Amino acid sequence: MKAIVVGGGIGGLAAAVSLRRVGWEVVVHERAAAFGEIGAGVGVMPNALRALKWMGVADEVRRLGTPRVSGGVRAVDGRWLVHLPDVGQEKVIAMHRADLHGVLLRALPSEILRTDTEVTSADDLDADLVVAADGINSRLRAELLPDAPGPVYAGATAWRGVAPGPCDLPLSQTLGPGGEAGVLPLGDGRVCWYVAVVAPAQADLDPVSLFADWHDPLPHLIVSTADVIRHDIYELPLLPTFVKGRVALLGDAAHAMTPYLGQGACMALEDAVTLASVDGDLARYDALRRPRSQSVWKGSRMAGRFGIEVRSPIALALRNFAFRVVPSSLAVRGMTRFSTWEIPAMPR
Repeated sequence: MKAIVVGGGIGGLAAAVSLRRVGWEVVVHERAAAFGEIGAGVGVMPNALRALKWMGVADEVRRLGTPRVSGGVRAVDGRWLVHLPDVGQEKVIAMHRADLHGVLLRALPSEILRTDTEVTSADDLDADLVVAADGINSRLRAELLPDAPGPVYAGATAWRGVAPGPCDLPLSQTLGPGGEAGVLPLGDGRVCWYVAVVAPAQADLDPVSLFADWHDPLPHLIVSTADVIRHDIYELPLLPTFVKGRVALLGDAAHAMTPYLGQGACMALEDAVTLASVDGDLARYDALRRPRSQSVWKGSRMAGRFGIEVRSPIALALRNFAFRVVPSSLAVRGMTRFSTWEIPAMPR
């Protein structure tokens, strides 16, 4: 059986690795001149690590990443609203997106990787299975589901980057009025960070001034970063199906979501392993992946509603108070409930 994967990002490469593991012949088409990944940090959650373990690359991810078991949620002045101490159990592995992409790329033979390849129609592809992993603006999705809505602005804009080290910081999220920030330390002392604010699309904004009075080291991380990436946050409205004919939508092409749960890349890894686990049974893939990923999509939206979208002083005080009085065990359960995913059983 032959599969063609359209898109050489994390989701597309993960699909290729997973399908090859169960015996599929795979070719990956990437429209760029070279395989690569831009961006900053990614948190490999327990569900994603299970997927990577199934692919056979988890040890390499652990080697390159930084296991972090302490951290929590902070207020703008730096006070901990929820502080989760080191409990001796791996909760998330922090790593650069390019490193995760590289792990998957090295797991594939070079002869199946095709660059400078523009795929505009699934009809042009000779394969038993076509995996549309071509991102939030997927051309294949538009072809397969012409009546489905395209991406919509989610109401916030974000900046991200990698600050030089050495830094020794806990993993943290900071919530303020109409804004949030995150710190994801890497093993080599560098720090992946992001900041985001509620704002109109394409607004002329300066992150240095917007976050100048937030707690240390956030202002320092921003100003010390040479290459800052700015992007408006878009999401894909819920689709009625992830499959049509021999084509399966995967990753952002299927369920691009807001970043407030940090599960976007994790969902793509789940997609990839599930697609291989059902051995190309697209009806089962849709039945397993659409409810799961759309539930996380809704959860991320809800996290934004009670996080970055809180703006009034009264609502902010109530939200922060609620965080402080919630027992740590309940906070952990709330933060990790979307990570409790298990790999589907292989068909007999």
